Amino acid sequence: MDLNLQTPGNHLYIRSVSDAGVQVVDRLMVGPIILSASQLLTDWPVSHWRQLSEGSLEPVFALRPEIVLLGTGAVQVFPPPELMMCFHRRGIGIEVMTTPAACRTFNVLVADRRNVVAALLPPGLSPEA
Repeated sequence: MDLNLQTPGNHLYIRSVSDAGVQVVDRLMVGPIILSASQLLTDWPVSHWRQLSEGSLEPVFALRPEIVLLGTGAVQVFPPPELMMCFHRRGIGIEVMTTPAACRTFNVLVADRRNVVAALLPPGLSPEA
């Protein structure tokens, strides 16, 4: 699904998302990524929502976002409450949604100049995988 037909300024944005991956500007990313308006981290070693932990989210916290969009793959899967509290203790908002929904929301928030970070698991990932 194409998300953006125009280049929205000098920041990173998501052009499209499909089961094959997330296209950030002109690069197709097939694995998990962390994305802000200015940075793309492709070496995030989390390939499934079960691997999420406070430690695995340190690269997200290091970007000091106002809000984090957690894309959990093809299905929305909420992390345990103690993991959600990691965000609350840092004063960071967290929204959990499917990866395609997180991609759409990321573009809207970046266009609004919000300090947002998207932590995206592969879009085709199912909870049973």
